Amino acid sequence: MEEIALALGGGGIKGVAHLGVIFRLQEAGYKIKAIAGTSAGGVVGAVIASGAKEAEILAALTELSGHNFFSHRNQDGPSLLGLSGLVKLLSPFLKDKSFADLKIPFAATAVDIITKQEFILNRGPVIDAVVATSSIPGVFPPVKMGKAELIDGGILDPVPVAVARWLAPKLPIVAVCLSPVPEQWREIPEISLPLDTRIPKPILSRIVNMRISQAIRVFADSMDITSRMITELRLQIEKPDVIIRPDVLKFGYLDPGDPHELIQVGVKAVEQHLPEIRHSLTWRHKLGRQFQNPQPPSKVFED
Repeated sequence: MEEIALALGGGGIKGVAHLGVIFRLQEAGYKIKAIAGTSAGGVVGAVIASGAKEAEILAALTELSGHNFFSHRNQDGPSLLGLSGLVKLLSPFLKDKSFADLKIPFAATAVDIITKQEFILNRGPVIDAVVATSSIPGVFPPVKMGKAELIDGGILDPVPVAVARWLAPKLPIVAVCLSPVPEQWREIPEISLPLDTRIPKPILSRIVNMRISQAIRVFADSMDITSRMITELRLQIEKPDVIIRPDVLKFGYLDPGDPHELIQVGVKAVEQHLPEIRHSLTWRHKLGRQFQNPQPPSKVFED
């Protein structure tokens, strides 16, 4: 069985497509020996690294449709939305687990808004690290760990290729990017936030069309463009062996989507890249990786 390492990028709900990619790779006979994940990629990566079975994961995905998924926890700071639903979703797989308990070496990335520094999270409670890497700034509350206030690692590292290479320098890195190529950017739907459906529609419509709401939308779209450009630049610089881009263009970051449809999108995305993955495992490429000895691409977080 051939071995590979994964770098899983962010993308909100679209991250469910990562599962389809992983299930198909495993079905094709590839053994995943290390995973680096950012944001949604950190969520999926941690669950897979825990040793969770496909049937267990599929059963848990029904929670994604819950209307309280984005409610706040008691300890959450000021934010538009909370991550109580994410913690509930992950608890069966990650509760009381540390990184040392995981079946597959795993690391997530996060950014400290106090020091403006990127961190690699690969020790301590896994669930805290996953919540931290998922905390989209301005939408979800930062996660306090020691003196740090950690937010979504995708701010600086949308697809953590260098972290995956640090974890598994002798293996090909398969990067899964949920952002489309630049030629398709104009087709990306506007970013929207899930609103409380108990509010009467006329009032909801009034809120959405307020000047401040429109300003926030323009700002969010602008930040999204910046994030996509950072993604492209880092992929060019860090050069993963294979880049897989599931066709998640029609799905929003936080819009409720059909998890099973997203999984099938991920499965389909793998098919055209199987020859490329096989090529990355030829003796010439293996020989080139034998001389790699990468250092951590950013500081490893120590509480």
